[in-house]
Amino acid sequence: MKSIVSTTPITIDTENASASFPEFTNTDEADLVAHGITVAVEKPSRLRRWTAAGIRATRGSWEIFSLVTLLAVMTAIPIIQLIAFGYLLDVAGRLTGGATIGAAVRWRRLAGQIGLGIAAVVVLSLPIQLLSHWATAAEIISPGTVSQRWLRGGAVLSAFVALILLSWAWIRGGDLKHYLWPAPVAWLKSYWRPTTWVDASDRLMAMIGSMELPRLFWLGLRGAIGTLIWLLPATVIIATTRNGKTGAAGLVGIIAFVCLGVALMYLPMLQANFANENRLRAMFSVRRIRRDFRHAPWAWLGAMVLTLVILPIPLYLLKIEPPPPELLWLPTWFFIVFMMPARIASGLAMRRARSRPEGTTRWAKLSRITVRLMIPPVVGIYLLFVYLSQYVSWDGLQTWVQQHAVLVPVPFVGN
Repeated sequence: MKSIVSTTPITIDTENASASFPEFTNTDEADLVAHGITVAVEKPSRLRRWTAAGIRATRGSWEIFSLVTLLAVMTAIPIIQLIAFGYLLDVAGRLTGGATIGAAVRWRRLAGQIGLGIAAVVVLSLPIQLLSHWATAAEIISPGTVSQRWLRGGAVLSAFVALILLSWAWIRGGDLKHYLWPAPVAWLKSYWRPTTWVDASDRLMAMIGSMELPRLFWLGLRGAIGTLIWLLPATVIIATTRNGKTGAAGLVGIIAFVCLGVALMYLPMLQANFANENRLRAMFSVRRIRRDFRHAPWAWLGAMVLTLVILPIPLYLLKIEPPPPELLWLPTWFFIVFMMPARIASGLAMRRARSRPEGTTRWAKLSRITVRLMIPPVVGIYLLFVYLSQYVSWDGLQTWVQQHAVLVPVPFVGN
């Protein structure tokens, strides 16, 4: 007798497939379809999809905000700012190597957890500060009273409870759900065990190690040195214009100004190339950068417009007056917001140039000629604002070297 297998499509629920059809246990959808079974995947409702999308958007926005704030604080700290500069270079380098934007912009989840931790500290400190304020007021009005002692004891108890809640949330992972629900049963079982704290310390060290801070510092240091070498004409401009000399000094300054413009035509892409290859010599590979330009001239032009005109020029308004020392990180926050997309644009332009062949059509040749004619005016607009900023910026002539389009806002020194 010949066995006959029915080919009539059968609609089943994938979650109950193993119960209804034991012979198809541990099989995927393709195997079920091959046996004549149509798999019906239950789609979530529209409300659930919208809710999930809103949660993802909120979480992503918070992570980006926290990442920008973290980098801004690092940029405002002398020496540590080289880590932030290395991070920006690393983003462009990873994109140049073919990575996606999500893979290149790292630290997002970590920054989000740090931001949540800081927000939780602020929220839990509010009742402590309020009780302390009331206790101080009660001590002034009627010292030694019972209410004053109760308020002081309440502030101490609140601080102790806040410390336990924060440490327990950090031990569990530091996500939002860990702050909203303390899981008291698990806390009674695990909080007091030494292994809990050992595991937490191991995860903390692994988290710090995943940030690769020494590598980024070394990358930022070498990137800053290579960039300053390219900005040597700016140093010549400072030397020739400091005393208002004319004649030969003015001629030297004009030559240096032209040389600086030529350097800026290649410097953003050279920085991305350096970060990708992780070699200081790559910062001076002009010949390779010129070859890359031939593969994607319009992408190159778009990146240059963003890097030198649209994004950095508004930031010169923040250099008119020096910020107070306690708010030094605030201008750097705007610097990260504006210059992170510039680094991404440079990396994407390089990635596009290295992922496609050189165009040989008439349109490709015309595009290269057109873009070559358009890039000098782009650089000229940027240099015009740099020139004007020396008269309105609080750092004067130093603005020729402290160019946030290719460096951090205040390189090597704090305010």
